[in-house]
Amino acid sequence: MDAGALVGLALPLGVGLAAIGSGIGLGQAVGKAMEAIARQPEAADKIQTAMIIGAALIEALTIYALVVVFLLMGKV
Repeated sequence: MDAGALVGLALPLGVGLAAIGSGIGLGQAVGKAMEAIARQPEAADKIQTAMIIGAALIEALTIYALVVVFLLMGKV
């Protein structure tokens, strides 16, 4: 196998790992936010806002990984 074939194989695997990591991170973030809301219902608005901002940043990292894959696929 040449280097181009290895890169072509590694790119989709990298995006898959990024998606798995994003899913785990989002699951933990939402779970902890729900626990916090259950403990302090009066702070639900602040907790939910922070959770949504955090979830957007986590998703942005996965989208960045996908963009890098598309850029590198053009080089293969």
